[in-house]
Amino acid sequence: MISSSISATELARKLRAGEVSAVETAQHYLDRLDEVNPAVNAIVWIDRDDVLRRARESDDRLRRGEARPFEGVPMPIKDLVGVRNQPLTYSSMSVAERPAEANEITVDLIENAGFVLFGRSNSPEFGALTATENTRHGKTRNPWNLDYTSGGSSGGASAAVAADISPIANASDGGGSIRVPSAATGLVGLKPSRGRIPNDVRAWEHSTTEGAITRTIEDAAGVLDTLAHLDPLGWYSAPAPARPYLEEIRAAGPRLRVGLLLEAPTGVAVHPENREAALVAARALEALGHHVTPVSPFLFSERATRGFADLIISASTWASPIEDADKLEPYIRYRYDRAASFHAGEYAEIAALLQWETRQVNAQWGRDFDVLLTPTTAVPTPLVGSVYDEANEDPAGERLTEFSTISFTAFCNIAGLPAISLPVHTGANGMPLGAQLVGAPYDEATLLRLGAELEPVFDWQHRQAPIARGAALTGNTGD
Repeated sequence: MISSSISATELARKLRAGEVSAVETAQHYLDRLDEVNPAVNAIVWIDRDDVLRRARESDDRLRRGEARPFEGVPMPIKDLVGVRNQPLTYSSMSVAERPAEANEITVDLIENAGFVLFGRSNSPEFGALTATENTRHGKTRNPWNLDYTSGGSSGGASAAVAADISPIANASDGGGSIRVPSAATGLVGLKPSRGRIPNDVRAWEHSTTEGAITRTIEDAAGVLDTLAHLDPLGWYSAPAPARPYLEEIRAAGPRLRVGLLLEAPTGVAVHPENREAALVAARALEALGHHVTPVSPFLFSERATRGFADLIISASTWASPIEDADKLEPYIRYRYDRAASFHAGEYAEIAALLQWETRQVNAQWGRDFDVLLTPTTAVPTPLVGSVYDEANEDPAGERLTEFSTISFTAFCNIAGLPAISLPVHTGANGMPLGAQLVGAPYDEATLLRLGAELEPVFDWQHRQAPIARGAALTGNTGD
């Protein structure tokens, strides 16, 4: 029996104990896919025969006593990541559907951990939106209420886990794309430090990183242990942790100075419910013995953040594998054309400014506070279509809804800091809300230890979306 709230770690234990086989597990989630994916649109491509073939290989390993940490556990891959012989479209009509010739490094690491690849999860076109909607695959909806977005850009991943289509999902984050969808769907979303997980290419001026969306802190720690490797072929790697992250979450840590930031670094208004999410977490941390104090840190100048959002991301969009620019979504076409209006010197100037200001930002950890606590987003989860339509109707406009969703998250990517969104609160509309903890450079260990302290307080691993509980679907299932 596989429960709807089972974690990837607990499922791996059951597989090793012989309580369930990898093929039975794969078939269970394939059945779940058939049942609920038409409503949420989390998985946009799957080869069922390949899933079962991989599951049989895992069963062979389990029988031989050669199980890897997550042997037989299904994991969908985001449609921005290349998997050998699977289509890689970047969720864009501008790219022809053809099989990728090779795995990206992340996929090799996922396979080496024993995961069974379980199809491809939806993403906004080229990952540049905080709602997972596109003309190629359609809209992904939130399992808590189908009228709301599941976030982005890893919204297919978050919807898959929240709807119990998979117990864990591959995700990536360039400005909040793990944390925003995790907050929207009541899940745990850890963005690792820059250089922690090997990448073939670190896009958006080294701000992007791979990772996973999980139900539990134990899963977040365990999958980080399997993905975090020294990359001798890359330009750099994060320093090795003092000990495995699974050991960290079981060890007592010091009482910490937690800086509480309730005002968005971008200056946008923060919704009272999002402020309350951070305050709920602050009160829990204080009850656990930590010292929480309001702070007003420097988190990049307006010139730097605007340069990152406009110049850096636009230039990276231009460099994407676009085959027919006329088929791009309007907001992506705007970025594509916008990139051509800058020259190389302007790019180099902003990239240097980001590096220089990062030193000032990161110096505050350990000096002024140990950990920073914020709301994950400045606004509650938007309705399906609102972020997408706003971006396409006026690509050059303020796009305030989307801007508000990344106002607390993007600085972490620029600075390369580790950050985690935790599902600590619920809005008046019944939708989950997250609080974000931001750690010192390369200090995922502290974030995971704090998450392990908070998890039993909030018991989020047992709170499930209605679809996962088998309740009737809520909201509009149409596109």
